[in-house]
Amino acid sequence: MGTLNGKTAIVTGASRGIGRAIALRLAKEGARLVLCAMNRELLDGTAREIQSAGGEAAWIALDLRKPEAPSQLAGFAQEKFSQIDIVVNNAGATKRGEFQSLTDGDWADGFALKFFGAVRLTRAAWPQLKKTRGSVLNISGTGGRTPGPHFTIGGSVNAAMLSFTKAMADVGVRDGIQVNAICPGLVRTERFQVILGNFAKDRGLDPQSAEPDLVRHWKITRVGEPDDIAGLVTFIVSPAGRFLQGALIDMDGGATKSV
Repeated sequence: MGTLNGKTAIVTGASRGIGRAIALRLAKEGARLVLCAMNRELLDGTAREIQSAGGEAAWIALDLRKPEAPSQLAGFAQEKFSQIDIVVNNAGATKRGEFQSLTDGDWADGFALKFFGAVRLTRAAWPQLKKTRGSVLNISGTGGRTPGPHFTIGGSVNAAMLSFTKAMADVGVRDGIQVNAICPGLVRTERFQVILGNFAKDRGLDPQSAEPDLVRHWKITRVGEPDDIAGLVTFIVSPAGRFLQGALIDMDGGATKSV
């Protein structure tokens, strides 16, 4: 018996990377999955993988930047599985670069998907989560605690996500809904490969052998794997993790040095 049997979980950004790993792990624990991203082919592949392992999954391709999309996603989940127990707000990538090169459009786009997409989906799912005494888990990032000059948009968006998590955790105490956030550090995704490539290029290193130097530069134990984050997500939303409320958990190999 899985720890999440009978639960329905929405995972955004579920077509690849951390989101895909979260979806697969929650399904392994018995949850029914509602997958959302923009790439229909990748979503279908993730759903088929869950189904081939005996799980249940449905998917819908939406651009969560659009104001109406999050409510469409919540409605789709309710239509497919009649309830919502878990919402994992994972979708969202922000543009890196020097501050002077970032336009108003870059800033608006960064907030539109990761922050406002999460806010709107949480709002749309909240009535159902209240009925099921469910969970909201926001995937933020280390930049929300330790911003840097090349991550001004991402740091700002992630900081807003952390503040939103704390505020909604108080509402969750009242309404019986668990609300927490995870701040991943360097995790082996497509985006990490870009970071590694830029690091290697700046230092004249071979990208294939630059990872140990990057780990030393960041002063971390290692590069994370998507399944590392998925394992923590699964614990938090399981009965064993229910005492966590308003927690902002750094899972970053020691990258965050502040208290």
